[in-house]
Amino acid sequence: MCESLNLKGVVFGGRMPNYHKVQDQYTPKEYINCVKQKKLHDPVLNFQISNDFHPVRVIKGYLKGDDDSADYAVLMEWDNIYYTKPTKSPLTVKTIVRLGLIQWQMRPYDGLDQLMQQVEYFIDSVSGYRCDFAVFPEFFNAPLMAKFNHLKESEAIRELAKFTDEIKRRMSEFSISYNINIISGSMPELVGDTLYNVGYLCRRDGSVERYEKIHVTPDEAKVWGMQKGTYLKTFDTDCGKIGILICYDSEFPELSRLLADEGMDILFVPFLTDTQNGYSRVRLCSQARAVENECYVAISGSVGNLPNVENMDIQYAQSAVFTPCDFAFPSNGIKAEATTNTEMILVADVDISLLRELHSFGAVKNLKDRRKDLYDVIRVNL
Repeated sequence: MCESLNLKGVVFGGRMPNYHKVQDQYTPKEYINCVKQKKLHDPVLNFQISNDFHPVRVIKGYLKGDDDSADYAVLMEWDNIYYTKPTKSPLTVKTIVRLGLIQWQMRPYDGLDQLMQQVEYFIDSVSGYRCDFAVFPEFFNAPLMAKFNHLKESEAIRELAKFTDEIKRRMSEFSISYNINIISGSMPELVGDTLYNVGYLCRRDGSVERYEKIHVTPDEAKVWGMQKGTYLKTFDTDCGKIGILICYDSEFPELSRLLADEGMDILFVPFLTDTQNGYSRVRLCSQARAVENECYVAISGSVGNLPNVENMDIQYAQSAVFTPCDFAFPSNGIKAEATTNTEMILVADVDISLLRELHSFGAVKNLKDRRKDLYDVIRVNL
C-alpha cells in the first residue's frame, strides 16, 4: 500500500513482551540491541525486524499494565525506498489510463436501493479490472420514473430529480471504496425551480465536481422544460485532464475545442439515444472530436426498453472509445467498441503519452495548424 500510494513509510509502537525476563540485566536499549544481534529472542521485535522494520526510539508508558514489557514499547518504522517527493501538483498523473464504460440496460427497478445495487455491481466489475474510470450513460436512472408515470412528463422528471443528491452521495462513496473515478452519466437536477441536465465527476480522493448539459435537445425543452446549462470546464484528475460533454453537446465542435485549448486528454460523452439516427450523430461527431482535438473520446450509452416510462420508451447504443487517426493509433480511429444494444462493460487502455507525441510529431497537427489569423473560438460567457 505504501508503494502504490507513494507513502514515506509505516510507523507504529511495538511491545517487548520478553523484556520482563531480563529487565534487571539490560536497559531497554541494550535489550533491543541484543535482540537485533540474535543474542535474545523477542516474538514482536524479531518478527518486525525480519520484515525490515527498524527501531526508532524507546517509549515509556506506552501501554499501562503491560508488565511483560515493563511498560515499555519500541517505536518501529518501515521506510518505503521507492518513495518520491511529490511535485507541487497534488496529483500524480498516470500515463496508461484504463477506461471502464458501462453500457447500461434500462429495466424496471423497485426503488432507488435496487437501482444503486446495480450501479455498485458495475462499479465493482470495472474496478475488478483495475479501471481508472467508470463511465455511466445519460439519464441512466430514468427507470425510477416508472412510479410517476401517472403524472405529466414534466412533473415526472421533477420527481426523478429528487433522487439526484442521494445518487451523487452514494456514487462518491463508491468512488472511494472501489478506488475509481466515476463519471456519473447525467441526471435531472432542480436549482430552485429551474431544471437542468447535470452530472458529477466523483474522484477517488473523495472530491466531487459538477458539469452541465449546455445544449438541450428540442424534445428535452418541449416535454420536460429542461433549461440550457452555462458551465463548461476541464477537470484535473490523477489520469490527466478530462472534459465531459453530455450527448447533444458532442455535436457542437466549439465546446470540445475550448476544452482542448485547456489541455484536455480524454473527452467523456455520456449519451442517451432512442434511434440509430440519433446514435449516429453522437458517434460520428465524437469521432470527429477525437481527430480535430488530438484526444481520446469515450462514449457510453443505454440499451433496452422502458414501456412504463413516457418519453423514454426505447434506447439504442454502441459504446466505444475513439482515438486520433495516426500511425500510433488504430487506422480507423476506433480503440474499442461494445456489442450493439447489449448490456455489457467495455474496458480499454489509452496511452496519454501518445497524445503528446502526436501533438509535436504527428503526420498532421490539427491543433497547431489552426489559422488563428483567420478564425478562433473564444468564450463569451466566462
